[in-house]
Amino acid sequence: MSTILGPDGKPRCRWCAAAPEFLAYHDAEWGFPVKDDRRLFEKLCLEGFQSGLSWRTILAKRENFRAAFHGFDFDRVARFTQRDVERLLKDEGIVRHRGKIEAVINNARRARELVKEEGSLASFLWRHEPDHNELAEPQSASTSAQSIALSKDLKKRGWQFVGPTTVYALMQAMGLINDHAEDCVIRAKVERARRAFKRP
Repeated sequence: MSTILGPDGKPRCRWCAAAPEFLAYHDAEWGFPVKDDRRLFEKLCLEGFQSGLSWRTILAKRENFRAAFHGFDFDRVARFTQRDVERLLKDEGIVRHRGKIEAVINNARRARELVKEEGSLASFLWRHEPDHNELAEPQSASTSAQSIALSKDLKKRGWQFVGPTTVYALMQAMGLINDHAEDCVIRAKVERARRAFKRP
């Protein structure tokens, strides 16, 4: 079974039972379409931080990450210096991994370049929305042809910690694909939100 019953007796994706804080994230955020650049940058950074760790660790620290990186305002983060890296390495509220912290600062600079070229991060990312027929069974894949292509494109532009698996997790989280299980009660809600969503 790919679902379990939620507290209201309705089926949910099985993974949201793994930790109490997952339910709200699953029901209100995961898979719903996003076009706000700052939120998209946050999602990409947090997926990068999650690499090799559990999503629960990242979700539990999300407010600390937001405080540490000025709400993921990439214009501000792009101006961080080596002194900020050292400060963040002492911040117990976040994941203290030099490579990942430096990647966020690097990626903030790359995000600014991308916005200059494309108008917004959102318009660039939504261009990589897969065709409905190209989708794998929900939650049966951790990469796709699109996540591999998007990862390559980002890496070519100098982004870091954006491997195909990280990018696929971003695609799931930002609603570029609806990866809720077929019988999950939230799947239809996400589908409606995606239909009503105006692509940037």
